[in-house]
Formats: sequence, C-alpha cells, structure tokens
Amino acid sequence: MSLDLSPLEQSSRLLFEIALRPLQGRRFQPTGFPGLGAATFQTPQGLSLLVESAQSMANHLERALWDEATNDLRTAAMGLSHVRVVRGVGDTPAQRAKSISKQFLTDSLIEAHRINSPYVMFGAIEDGLFFDRLGEQLNAFEAGPVPSRRDIAAHFLRWDACALLHGAFLSAKKGKDKTLAGGRLRLSRALSAFIEADGVRVAASGGVKNDHVNPSGDARAGFANVPFARDEFTAERITLFVNLDLGQIRGYGLGPDVERLLVLLALYKLRLLLDGSLRLRTACDLEPVSTDTVARRPAGFALPPAAELEPAVKAAIAACKERMVLTVVEFNDELKKAKDGDKADGGPPDDGEADDNDAS
Repeated sequence: MSLDLSPLEQSSRLLFEIALRPLQGRRFQPTGFPGLGAATFQTPQGLSLLVESAQSMANHLERALWDEATNDLRTAAMGLSHVRVVRGVGDTPAQRAKSISKQFLTDSLIEAHRINSPYVMFGAIEDGLFFDRLGEQLNAFEAGPVPSRRDIAAHFLRWDACALLHGAFLSAKKGKDKTLAGGRLRLSRALSAFIEADGVRVAASGGVKNDHVNPSGDARAGFANVPFARDEFTAERITLFVNLDLGQIRGYGLGPDVERLLVLLALYKLRLLLDGSLRLRTACDLEPVSTDTVARRPAGFALPPAAELEPAVKAAIAACKERMVLTVVEFNDELKKAKDGDKADGGPPDDGEADDNDAS
C-alpha cells in the first residue's frame, strides 16, 4: 500500500517540534562559535541556548542517506542522482590521469557545498570539466537573466536531487572571468532544522592534561601538565525544530512524482536521524523523549516509521529514474596547501549561509 501523504496537500509547511534529552546524565555541550563560544540568548521565559545551528543540522541531514562503510548511498536510496568523484593512483597529475585504478575521493552528497564543491565542479568528464557541462546546459555563461527556478531545479534533479532539499549556490569560478552566471544560480534550503534549549544553566567543570614524564615542561610545545576549564549546560527543555517548505517544493514545477520523492526523502532523512545517532559532539549525545513524532503543522501528521518509508522512497525513486543520473568525474589535480596569504575564510556559502562544521 502506498504511503498516504494527502494530509500535506493543503499545507505550505510541515513543522515538527521534537523534544530531546541527554542520552545519559543531564549535561550537554552546545555548539561553539569562534570568538563567541556558546550562543546564549534571552527570551521571555529566561535564558536559552542554540544547541545546534541550522547549518550544522543540514550537515547531519545530508549525511543521513550516506553509508560510510561502503562510500555509497543506503540501499533504499539507490538510484538517486549524485556526482561521485574518483582519483587515479600516482604521484603526479599525469600519472593519476593515466592510472587504470580509480579510487573514491568524495561525493556531492557529502561535500560541504554539495554540487558546488571544487572537486565536483573541476572534475573531468568525457568532454571536459563538469563545470563547463553544467554551465552550457544552464546557458549560464551568457549575459542576461539567469535561468528560471524550474530550469535550475530540473538540472539539479538530474545531477544531485538532494540539492533540491538542502539548497545550492553555484559560485564556482574558472580562471579570472568565467563564472556560472556570476554566482546568481542558487536555491535556498527547503528542509531546515535547528536545536534550541530553554531554561539553561551553566554546568562548569574542568580537567587537566597530564604529562607524567615532564609535568613542568613547555606547554606551548605540547609538554607539561595543563589544567583547563570546561562549560557544559543543563536545560529544562531541549527541542529539535524541523521545517519542510512544501510550497517551495511545489514551486519547482517538476510535477507530482518529483514532489512526492522530495517529501519522502525529507521524512526518511528525519526518521533516520531520530532512529540513529544524535551524538552531535563528544559531550552532546541526545535522544528523542518519545518514539511518537507528530507534526505541529499540519496538526496530527505523524512521521512514519522507517519500515514504511523505505519501500515508499524506493518506489518514488523508480518513478523518477529517467530524470536522474549518477555522474562520475575524475579529480587528479595536486592537493596543494594554501599559502598563508591565500587562505580563504571557509569558501562560498551554500545558500547565503556558511556551513557550521562543529568540532568535538
């Protein structure tokens, strides 16, 4: 029996507010930002805290379909379009280009900027670079208006369907002058999420890095006993907020089969995240308070279990298979370290926001 999505037909948004709690104990470590630390803010109810940003949650949701053991999609998601990047074996670009053996390097599904990754854009295909093929098909090298959202969405569906959920910003540049419509080709996220905590209090602690050989050595060189302070938090409530923009998905104009595919993919990603690991950092391991996940809007819509979503996702992919391709590109350039003066501040944003790859 086909999974019934009719309760979503009259809604422009699908909104979840999912209560979480620490898997063990009461303390947790929130995301931290350079020069800021933990992102606390005041609300009418008191002190609140950003536990996980929208950028970082995008990273978790994007990887939900990825099997790290095989460097490929999960079985239920096989057939989705994406760009795989491989690399020849050898010490020089020439040797790698001639190499018969090709090793997995990365994939648009796990790259921070997805299809806009330099490994994807400047990977070689049969007739040149992926950058050139994409630009030519989108007519993005010509002056004038950018392609319509429908045209952009149709090409993203062909090359990397998940970009229609997680957004993309094609800002890659070839040489000094050749760009993809001057960086004007973009889609914002249709699926977004973040985690907040309310009624928070600091749980101060600390520790020491012990050096039993030379406890009074040079700490700047990695020696000596080094004490440190650590701030974690407790909270009255921790909530995962999820927003799926159904209006944006319909606005792509790609038809009911693609709309169903994207909605099911979003639901499946969320279900995998909740059923799997919400260990966001070493000291931030969370779990849902309840196994029942019901939407706030439209009221009463329940997130289906994985056992129901997997066959529905497979069927939706099969219905769109003629519109999606697996593309393999080869990136054999030298992986050089940047000079200090050439180091960038993290690269281009994916949809106007920088990815927040939080460290443990």
